[in-house]
Amino acid sequence: MFAVGHHGLVSSNVPTLVVVSGPAGSGKTTLAHRLATAVACPAIIRDEIKEGMAHTAGNYKPEVADDLALRASSTFFEALRFLIERGVTVIAEAAFQDHVWTPNLVPLTLVAEIRVIQCHTDPDTATDRIAERAATRQAHPDRVLRAALQQDDGYFSGFRRVVIDAPTLDVDTTNGYMPTLDEIVAFAQAR
Repeated sequence: MFAVGHHGLVSSNVPTLVVVSGPAGSGKTTLAHRLATAVACPAIIRDEIKEGMAHTAGNYKPEVADDLALRASSTFFEALRFLIERGVTVIAEAAFQDHVWTPNLVPLTLVAEIRVIQCHTDPDTATDRIAERAATRQAHPDRVLRAALQQDDGYFSGFRRVVIDAPTLDVDTTNGYMPTLDEIVAFAQAR
């Protein structure tokens, strides 16, 4: 059964928006893809949107919070809104802090059931992961982030996690997943 809303069709059973959050290198993207496969829904990854934009831009040199990053973030939230309003359950992943996540998620609470997964790992593991991926990503200022981390700029300790009135699960990604992937899937699918 469907009811017509001002943005189109809205199912009487609202879709789920699973937010996968945490600082850079905390294992968010890998978990988001695994979770999307297990749940059988799309994963919308902010960094992958930015990579696609960088391919179009051509000779792009990444900077922190540059125009391409801002456009990718806007596109990310527009894509989430578009899919959610059409009844699609979505896994959404980004390294946004609370001041970016919360104002963009609150309007979606009217059309989706939101669940938050907070990824954690130790700073050394995260730094190693950032170094490994730096060679394969053209659209991200991983080298700038690595330099800041080497100077202990407080990135990890100062990271402000998303705080919204929604069920939340903390996941340690240091060596696999704790809780297990099956438990994470059950959390994402719980009604």
